[in-house]
Amino acid sequence: MVIRVGIVGCGSISAFRHVPEYAVNPNARLAAYCDPQADRAVKLAALYGGQVAADYREIIEAPEIDAISDCSTNEMHHIITTAALEHGKHVLCEKPMALTREGANMMLAANRKSGKVLMVAHNQRLAPAHRKAKAILQSGELGKVLTFATVFGHKGPEYWSADKSKATWFFDRARSGFGVAGDLGIHKIDLLRYLLDDEFVEVSAQEGVLDKTDSAGQPIAVSDNMVALLKTARGALGTLTVSWTYYGPESNSTTLYCQAGIMQLYGDPTYQIVIRKLDGEEALYKVGEIQTNDRQTNSGVIDAFIDAIQRGTPPPVSGEDGLQGLEVVWAATESATKGVRVQLPHGERGL
Repeated sequence: MVIRVGIVGCGSISAFRHVPEYAVNPNARLAAYCDPQADRAVKLAALYGGQVAADYREIIEAPEIDAISDCSTNEMHHIITTAALEHGKHVLCEKPMALTREGANMMLAANRKSGKVLMVAHNQRLAPAHRKAKAILQSGELGKVLTFATVFGHKGPEYWSADKSKATWFFDRARSGFGVAGDLGIHKIDLLRYLLDDEFVEVSAQEGVLDKTDSAGQPIAVSDNMVALLKTARGALGTLTVSWTYYGPESNSTTLYCQAGIMQLYGDPTYQIVIRKLDGEEALYKVGEIQTNDRQTNSGVIDAFIDAIQRGTPPPVSGEDGLQGLEVVWAATESATKGVRVQLPHGERGL
């Protein structure tokens, strides 16, 4: 069965990731596109085939459409994704899935009622080295993860977004919501939940606007940097550093410090996994590069979404996963704002 897909929102995330990956998936067919800036939809339709819709409602109400990618701006996700699920569409929603708990819970309720697939587009857990790392950790050869450090930084969304301008919606609090924490931090939070098979129970964070200015030359309304100290339910401690001010090569690495050695992921220029054990043994793995803004490779997200629809199986990143990641972002933001440690109410998974 070929899945007919509509694209809602035709900015950079659609143009460079969703649409090209659908185009090469033999079980998907691009059928429709819409964007408030119609020329973006027209361009994608001309390149990949399909129709241009004047409004997202045309796509989610069209009986011939099976699924959508919700690549709208953050404040619209809960509206568009909920409506699409209510109209019987499968949905791949970009991250963060919502700006509020109410919005996220609305999406989850619609998902349960519809019985359709709702997947959140966190791609890090699908990266080759991260999947291999998960298997190594599950084997027990490194013992328990004691501490960790994860970093994700690049030069900022004004260099990536479709407008290539300081007027980007990422700098608008009403539309972006979280700044760098919602753009980059939530990816690493989802990754750590996946790798550790654990939940976060406490967070202490600092954030700030260190360098970014808007089109009027004023400091942007959301943070461009955040550093957080995280504690898991099993007691692991670690740091999360995310930044929009890495004005050089993108940094996207994670190091796990375990009882029997250290595992470095995407931190070495040659080997995607480097393991150095307490007994002196070393293991080096070449398993494939991670996707970056400057190096577009297949993320695996589209393939996983289409596969979940066809098989009738849960997606690798569920709506519940999306909400759990948001809980940590909200806690980190509260911690940074109030200057306090924040406890998280969950933390039971995998115990």
